[in-house]
Amino acid sequence: MNRLLLLLLLLLSIPALAFAYGAMGPISAAYGESDDNGFFCAIEASGKQEIICWNKSGSSPSDSVDFSTLPPMAALSGGDGFMCGLHANTSQPRCWSSRDPGNNLVPQSFQNSSYSRIAAGKNHVCAVRGSYYLEESDYGFGSVDCWIVTKNGTSFNSSSGFPVSDMPAKNRNFGMIVSGDGFSCGENRESGFLCWGRNSSNLEGFIVSEGFLSLASGRGSVCGILRDSRELRCGGDADSFIPLPASGNRFVSLTAGLRHFCGIREDDHGIECWGSFNASSIPKGSGFLAIAASEFTTCGVREDDLILDCWGNHGLSTAAAYTPPLQLCSPGLCTSNHCGEREFSFNASILNVPDLVSICVHKDLRICSPCGTNCSEGFFPSSGCGTDVDRVCTACSLCQNSTCWDVCGLSATDSAEDKHHREWIIKLAIILGASLLGCFAVVLLVWCVLPGVIVARKGRNSGGRSQCTLCVGKMEMETENNPESELPRIVPDIPTLEFRLSELKDATNGFKELNELGRGSYGFVYKAVLSDGRQVAVKRANAATRIHTNSRDFEAELEILCKIRHCNLVNLLGYCAEMGERLLVYEFMPHGTLYDHLHGGLSPLNWSLRLKISMQAARGIDFLHKDAVPPIVHRDIKTSNILLDSDWTARIADFGLLTTGDRALNGDLVHVDPDYRKTQAFTEKSDVYSFGIVLLEILSGRKAHDKDYTPPSIVEWAVPLIRREKAAAIIDRNVDLPRNVKPLLRLAEIAELLVREDPHERPIMSDVALWLEQIVKGGCLL
Repeated sequence: MNRLLLLLLLLLSIPALAFAYGAMGPISAAYGESDDNGFFCAIEASGKQEIICWNKSGSSPSDSVDFSTLPPMAALSGGDGFMCGLHANTSQPRCWSSRDPGNNLVPQSFQNSSYSRIAAGKNHVCAVRGSYYLEESDYGFGSVDCWIVTKNGTSFNSSSGFPVSDMPAKNRNFGMIVSGDGFSCGENRESGFLCWGRNSSNLEGFIVSEGFLSLASGRGSVCGILRDSRELRCGGDADSFIPLPASGNRFVSLTAGLRHFCGIREDDHGIECWGSFNASSIPKGSGFLAIAASEFTTCGVREDDLILDCWGNHGLSTAAAYTPPLQLCSPGLCTSNHCGEREFSFNASILNVPDLVSICVHKDLRICSPCGTNCSEGFFPSSGCGTDVDRVCTACSLCQNSTCWDVCGLSATDSAEDKHHREWIIKLAIILGASLLGCFAVVLLVWCVLPGVIVARKGRNSGGRSQCTLCVGKMEMETENNPESELPRIVPDIPTLEFRLSELKDATNGFKELNELGRGSYGFVYKAVLSDGRQVAVKRANAATRIHTNSRDFEAELEILCKIRHCNLVNLLGYCAEMGERLLVYEFMPHGTLYDHLHGGLSPLNWSLRLKISMQAARGIDFLHKDAVPPIVHRDIKTSNILLDSDWTARIADFGLLTTGDRALNGDLVHVDPDYRKTQAFTEKSDVYSFGIVLLEILSGRKAHDKDYTPPSIVEWAVPLIRREKAAAIIDRNVDLPRNVKPLLRLAEIAELLVREDPHERPIMSDVALWLEQIVKGGCLL
């Protein structure tokens, strides 16, 4: 008998990986089924064990509620509208609501006690006396204290009185515990698994002979994972857990919602849910180390990057979906125990956060996470789990030998065929390369001569239209600086033509509003279709521009504009200066402006494309600063002046205009360099500052200035978060998160440099373009 008790003690001394309603973990949910009291909280992976919270609207309660009074937490557990936790340094309990986090809902008689475990139910809390951070020999069973948390409208009160006192004294030593609606259950030293409370009668038959690895409690049911076999056992209200998963499935962690349970599978750390749940909402591409559920929503900490992700039955609820902030969060609970078999000690160094040695406040503590044995579909385990690192998953496209053929669905025949195909392609490439080398000289000769012939013919057939004699076209070739293609990208000489006013009137339907594409500091922009079928954009100067720009200034401007040719600029095709008009004809950009995609309701753009757009826009600005003759300071860099062509390539627009005017006074002051207000002069560093705001908009999806937010300025909002190493909090959650967020965090660091108040601390655009190219080349987002 003594040996049996010793074995049970050993099993229960290992912290549970149960993160659910009624259990404790690094992430937990407070229920709010019928009102707005529901919210999630999680422990940050910052080494300080601070907590972050978010609610149903997708906004963080931390933004509107002062959570600064909350101490760092060792564990969290959520009830109905309230959250409880254990202080990371003292193990003392703290319970709070999102409306009044400063009010500790723990009765005064229990506030100074230390606890090793805490479990919040619907309207009560139970906790096991002890300290979570003590040595293994002292960590395990303890007496239980319980108290009531009642809600009156929007306020909460607490009192002792939950009927733990009705149990015999010998049955009051517990290890792992969970709580539900009117009941609590736990592993008891003397009696095995035991439940108590007014609603515990339907759980009396939930008896097992071995200990649990994890427990999770719904409002009327309990599920557990058996320690040795990793099999699932459930009891109580069957409506919340039927149908059960297939009997062969093994789990390492559980959570419970209103009418469903979810678990983390042992093999690939994927998610499986059962009960009343929409299975199609479950994420398929990532594994998880910690999960927690609210009434219809489940949130978890992804194993690849410790980023939060949420999913659930939003269609079954009138409540809006929970959208968590993009934060690095703890994958488990800190403990003094040594990690056991099939576990590894999480190594904080893989997060690449400077000076972060441990995720735990106490450096002698560790987080024991479950080992994975398999990977999600499309990946294979290239190395096994070690003492301080989980198994490594590699894309099946890199499978080279028989060790991964079965996992990736390949065979030896497939591998041989792939090898044969690769060899055939290499031989073909050599043959074609030799042939093309001989043709290259002919192609180059035709390339140089043919444009002149075409131009001459166009001049004769254009009904009197003449080529602009001011311009001397040029050719630009990009090789190493073009990661999208292995071939050089050539920007050919495009002759600038003089158009007749009547021709442009016909092409724009008389400059009708129906053809209007937008309005800028220069004037109106119209979509036009020329007589030869080409689509172009026509900029028509407004009255103020025509008054302040005489014909000599206009010709001088043309002399600059028609010499500039670059694949990341909107290139000038022609002009018209008849009857006092100032019309400029540009390439047409069918995919609109970057502003339209970020803020105007068009497709939001995925992260890969956003990074490429950032890089391409930087190249265009760098060309204006460094290679244009004379160098051009744009003075109005913003998302509405970054256009997207038919290939989704970014093009800088509206440059070189208003060379004698004050664009800041005509444009948007939000993007203007603060140094301009002191010097009244624009410099290249002014463009750098404005481009920094563009990067912040690309990262966050938020406008440069938005009165619906506090503070309304994107710089004042984002920069403090970036400087506090919380850049993940600004990343746009309306776009699916990539598996690797490091390129986005690097983009945030670059943006912070660009918007520094002192222009001397800002980099030049050449450096910015180079950094962004390195991100695009090396930053795998899959």
